[in-house]
Amino acid sequence: MNLIHHDLSLNRRRFLRSLSVGAALFAVPGAFAEELIRTPQQTEGPFYPDHLPLDTDNDLLIINDGITPAVGEITHLSGRILDAKGAPIRNALVEIWQVDNHGVYLHSRDTHAEREKNFQGFGRFMTGSSGEYYFRTIKPVLYPGRTRHIHFAVKMKGRDKWTTQCYVKGEPQNERDGIYKDISDPKARAAVTVDFAPIQSSRIGELAARFDIVMGFTPEA
Repeated sequence: MNLIHHDLSLNRRRFLRSLSVGAALFAVPGAFAEELIRTPQQTEGPFYPDHLPLDTDNDLLIINDGITPAVGEITHLSGRILDAKGAPIRNALVEIWQVDNHGVYLHSRDTHAEREKNFQGFGRFMTGSSGEYYFRTIKPVLYPGRTRHIHFAVKMKGRDKWTTQCYVKGEPQNERDGIYKDISDPKARAAVTVDFAPIQSSRIGELAARFDIVMGFTPEA
């Protein structure tokens, strides 16, 4: 195992362990409910993959059994799917999709540049009892006409697909992005603006980002 792959594996394990600590903050259903801001729903956009990749797991850096990781700033992206009262939602299928390091989506009509063949571009994760999801991906790059963002879809049995986007905190292009500016409530806008922070223990410059999604309903018992 070479140094890069060793660091990738080691930091991924450390990060996964840290998720259990964060989960404890919401261990009591309804805790901090008065502080929760409903995550604003946003457009799916034109480039949801028109042909899903053979590999749809939650690690977007490695396709199937490939040994060459995708190019980009490695990001451990996690969060929880919560109901309107702050309780975790289990069995929610979380999907993400985003451009590669060249700014290209996994879509046959996005041909403005050559796709990065080692980037999966799309991933899925099913939440458990804690409502937690986790993806290993890259920090989003700028796309022509858009700021940095990652698309999210949440699918649950008996409900329509629900979509939103998360954005990079401190990105200058945010204030020039029409879709981002359409969120008129400052608190709702802050709820989708995520800090992509360096992981201090990483020797290869990995980042961590946390995006909790608060749905506007409470599941029936």
